[in-house]
Amino acid sequence: METLMLPFTPRYIVLTICAVISLLLIFVGINDRDTIEWIVIPFLIFGGLTALGIRDVLQENHAVLRNYPISAHIRFLLEEIRPEMRQYFFESEKDGMPFSRDTRAVVYQRAKMVLDKRPFGTQESVYGDGYEWIHHSMSPRPLAKELPRVPIGGPDCTKPYSASIFNISAMSFGALSSNAIRALNAGAKKGGFAHDTGEGGVSPYHREKGGDLIWEIGSGYFGCRNRDGSFNPELFAKVAADDQIKMVELKVSQGAKPGHGGVLPAAKVSSEIAMIRGVPEGEDCISPARHRAFSTPIEMMKFIGEMRRLSGGKPAGFKLCIGHPWEFLAICKAMLETGIYPDFIVVDGTEGGTGAAPVEFMDHLGMPMREGINFVHNALIGIGARDRVKIGTAGKIATAFDIARAMALGADWCNSARGFMFSIGCIQSLSCHTDRCPTGVATQDASRSRALVVPHKSERVYNYHRSTLHALAELVAAAGLDHPNELRLIHFSQRLSPKEVVPFSRLYPQLKSGELLSGTEDPRFKEAWGLAQSNTFAPVILS
Repeated sequence: METLMLPFTPRYIVLTICAVISLLLIFVGINDRDTIEWIVIPFLIFGGLTALGIRDVLQENHAVLRNYPISAHIRFLLEEIRPEMRQYFFESEKDGMPFSRDTRAVVYQRAKMVLDKRPFGTQESVYGDGYEWIHHSMSPRPLAKELPRVPIGGPDCTKPYSASIFNISAMSFGALSSNAIRALNAGAKKGGFAHDTGEGGVSPYHREKGGDLIWEIGSGYFGCRNRDGSFNPELFAKVAADDQIKMVELKVSQGAKPGHGGVLPAAKVSSEIAMIRGVPEGEDCISPARHRAFSTPIEMMKFIGEMRRLSGGKPAGFKLCIGHPWEFLAICKAMLETGIYPDFIVVDGTEGGTGAAPVEFMDHLGMPMREGINFVHNALIGIGARDRVKIGTAGKIATAFDIARAMALGADWCNSARGFMFSIGCIQSLSCHTDRCPTGVATQDASRSRALVVPHKSERVYNYHRSTLHALAELVAAAGLDHPNELRLIHFSQRLSPKEVVPFSRLYPQLKSGELLSGTEDPRFKEAWGLAQSNTFAPVILS
């Protein structure tokens, strides 16, 4: 049985007031029967509100109502009166919110398995600059019956993993609540897709439900660190041996704050978090901006190879947001020189999310996802290694069209963080860093996280994943294709201006296999390739 908290918090103030007034009215009525006539209506009002508040606390479908009984109904009432009133709760993307109202609505509808169709055609201007679409075929294909998967693991990998093409992106326990982690992993277990742990280590809540895990190792080496914060290979091998961990991923940088390191505010560093991560309780948990285990591209490739060996041959790769192009090309040269190739690379876009980062980092540092995917895709083609290295990507991916577009640009699979957060109830209140998440998703406050009911939300995680991939299958079939991996740049177009429409193949031209080795004239790569060197991340001219 769940232990209910006493309603003596600011979040329960309305319920508390209604309950107190109801009790006072009962007391007055009992002691002065002459007042009964005039207290009946007030009692019905406040008594009814009290009953409603108790129901809100006990119901399991709406986390906001569990955390804000009675008062949260104002939000739903305004939406019922007029759907446009949602703007008071979900600001538009142009006002700085990560996702538009329409995108979030689609996620909620699919997670709850309610009708996700709408009337009156597209709500975007087909004449607006930047409008994009996928071409349909006059001869559509039958809808695929199986959910698409991608094999991950190169020649040096002895335990390859067959992954879904849509997975849960990196979100640590600490950034998210224990119940949020449980719900995400339970949904991943049921749906047969992967759950990235984030750099905060593998918590008991990741393991509890048994879903496939991608263990992310950041510069803080949480879960495999020595007391001084350095990497501990023995501890890494011990944790990575867990059969639930399917792949190991080195986090080089995060899209929302590349070059900054991770930040878990002190308010969220509980005794439990401190124990799991091996850091002091109640202090900001800051990952260094750079790794201590390697300092050159060659050393980085050797470290990737060591991660694969220590994990028993599981797929090993790294995640990064592309910054200086010569640095990634230096990694490519290190692959060629050492003969050590990652099994996968996850490209994070600068538009990716985070719980806490300086606004300048979030808005103006790093390469956007599309350009990042295409750059990495072409670089691997250019060194003749694209067939042995799989590419994943993350950065504002929530719908089937987002996945299709990313795969056309070069991705083999996609990860989503906020999409899955929406599926478990996130309303994008932008309070992740304050530990006061109203839905219990991004908080370490047990009284708030209890609002997130794991069995209900895990089902929504499963529904969202399955419905999105079903929508992707419909898009792929409409384009005359059998599998999402057949999507190419020629299948997409973008309106640059009212007078110019171009296919993606012109926006993102592709290198030929081995072109970087034979000498390229492509301006995106020619100078950067000349600046890159395998023994340092610095360009040649600055050495």
